[in-house]
Amino acid sequence: MTENQTVQQKSVRRNRLAAAACFAASLITVSVVGTQSATADGAAHNAAHPAAVAVAAPGLGSADLVQSEDFQQGLNPVGATVSLTGRQALSACSGEETMRDLAKDKATAYASATWTLDTDGRLTESVASAPTGAEAATWEKQLVALVQDCQDEPAGHWHYGAAHTLTVTGGTARWYPAYNGDGTVSGGAAVLRSGTKVAIVELVGQPTDAPTYVEGIATAALNRLSS
Repeated sequence: MTENQTVQQKSVRRNRLAAAACFAASLITVSVVGTQSATADGAAHNAAHPAAVAVAAPGLGSADLVQSEDFQQGLNPVGATVSLTGRQALSACSGEETMRDLAKDKATAYASATWTLDTDGRLTESVASAPTGAEAATWEKQLVALVQDCQDEPAGHWHYGAAHTLTVTGGTARWYPAYNGDGTVSGGAAVLRSGTKVAIVELVGQPTDAPTYVEGIATAALNRLSS
């Protein structure tokens, strides 16, 4: 495949994801009054009480996901859609690939969330529970490779930056800032693993270009996954 074909293929993937994200955002409630629980097929719930979601298969549920109180100052969540099906798109670099695709239906449980922010940004998170630690390590490597595929881009293109690592008790993560074509930080992504649980988190849009927003979200997500 030529360089031009590779760039075109990535552009198609991102355009498809952008269209899907816009459609999903139009379905998300922005009300923060009351609480609505989700079924095993996933449902919208408000940001004020994100923990009020049905637990999935043993060992994985909404408590493993980022909660409203985990967002840093300037990132104000207004609503979320939670699913336990594993069919949410992984990241801006994965196109339409999902955690269920990556795990080839071998996961014992899935959980995912899409948060909308009051700054027109969003946070997506997908988690899978592997049957073994070896399987989890394989999925982690696949997710890292997927993100790193969008590090090497032509000048002026959106891309992920260099990897940074962090560790908490029971888990590790690699997080990557994302840059617009003009070089400003536009969010980022993180690949997480704790035991047999593997996750990818992506922040799109943020109030300033400080990369600490991505590090903060990655740390919060890893603490949730490891708890």
